[in-house]
Amino acid sequence: MKDWLKIIPEDERKAYEKGGFMNAGVIGERTALVVVDVTYGFCGSEGATLDEAIAEFGPACGPVSWETIPRIAALIALFRELGRPVVFTRSDLGDVQFVGKATKSKRLTSVTPPRFNDFPESIAPQSGEWVLEKTKASAFFQTPLASYMVQKQIDSVVMCGVSTSGCVRASVVDSFSNGFNTFVVDDCCFDRSNFAHCANLFDMNAKYATVVSSEELSAMLLGRQMQARA
Repeated sequence: MKDWLKIIPEDERKAYEKGGFMNAGVIGERTALVVVDVTYGFCGSEGATLDEAIAEFGPACGPVSWETIPRIAALIALFRELGRPVVFTRSDLGDVQFVGKATKSKRLTSVTPPRFNDFPESIAPQSGEWVLEKTKASAFFQTPLASYMVQKQIDSVVMCGVSTSGCVRASVVDSFSNGFNTFVVDDCCFDRSNFAHCANLFDMNAKYATVVSSEELSAMLLGRQMQARA
């Protein structure tokens, strides 16, 4: 059993299954990867404790960020190898008075901390890859992301990043609502709360997405590629 399922009471899991939830989707032939908000502002500096990371950047998730980043880097490398689009999102740190904030938390001051919106080197976008700046939690909210996916003829959107319970979840719901077959890579997402991480993976898997591991996704993508070549 997946770790994130273990916190869900057995009777509740069974009730969801009886209700027709928890069904797995089939990945399409034209996939795109969305890397949600994996910047220093949501990670903190490498080697910092959670308390130290939060003191540096209020939304930071600390050590779990740096445990997850190597897996995200490998996932990005796979999509690049397959020639599939990779989109990176980060906060639009423009006029907060005008656009508001992504959440109701009190965490943005008039002065943005240095490096807040910088990507760790190991997952930094390459030339030609789109860095989408967003003002709200969802990568789709009042951005051209859905139009981009349509233009690229994408049928399946793969999500990873931070936080599982926040911007990842919001983006997943909107991806599903825009008609894309949506997948979440569980070991390539992270959150400052493990409980929130697990509970939201369960809920997304039940309603809006198919939650898979990076190993499972890799097998699905490579299998699709072999089918296309046959």
